[in-house]
Amino acid sequence: MTFLIIFNGITLGMATSKDIMSEYGLLIQNLDNIVVALFTIEISMRIYVHRLAFFKDPWSLFDFFVMSISLIPASEGLSILRVLRVLRLFRLLTIVPQMRLIVSAILSVIPGMASVSLVLLLFFYIFAIISTNLFSMTFPQWFGTLGESMYTLFQIMTLESWSMGIARPVMEVHPYAWIFFVIYILIVTFIMVNLFIGLVVDAIFTIKGQENESDDIDKPETSKELVYQHEILVLRAELKEMKQLMTKIDEKIS
Repeated sequence: MTFLIIFNGITLGMATSKDIMSEYGLLIQNLDNIVVALFTIEISMRIYVHRLAFFKDPWSLFDFFVMSISLIPASEGLSILRVLRVLRLFRLLTIVPQMRLIVSAILSVIPGMASVSLVLLLFFYIFAIISTNLFSMTFPQWFGTLGESMYTLFQIMTLESWSMGIARPVMEVHPYAWIFFVIYILIVTFIMVNLFIGLVVDAIFTIKGQENESDDIDKPETSKELVYQHEILVLRAELKEMKQLMTKIDEKIS
């Protein structure tokens, strides 16, 4: 199934080329239909085996949803469904355990990300007001309105040509503007954005630790543990025999 998903991704990429489709369009379409048929058979077999349990698994429901989109005819009114065929590549997330771990970690930190996003939005809003008041008259193309200021600050947050493209031109007119930009980058880029990364990394380690604990619980006993248990049973049997022997000796003495 992993091979089929990767193969289908290649054919979907080739389908974006007009030159390739003009020569091999029919072949690519037939290959895509074959892959969809195999995926449908696989989903049907999983439903037959797992019954209702299939619909209780979120990953299985995701596979079912993706394949349902592929089976809907892409007419003129539903042409968007033809584009959504590429969602079949996301099935790799349900097959590769490492990818599932990352997605599970991202989903588990959504509440934390929401809190960090609200704090980040607050900083955006505050710095946007400050920059609009400071630079709107001299640089209206970047800081003319509150919305333009927020977009400019978003670009600066990504560190995309922020120095030569924005900061230095502003500093030519406002020499002390570097204080604003440095403080903004230190707070928003180096602290707030890295909080997102920290949340995801922490969630990955937490989920990984939980999986290891469950593996340890479900892991069968090793041969060494079996040997120790056998030796303990032998010792118990010998102690029992010694106790019975001591009891007989006491009875004879008495």
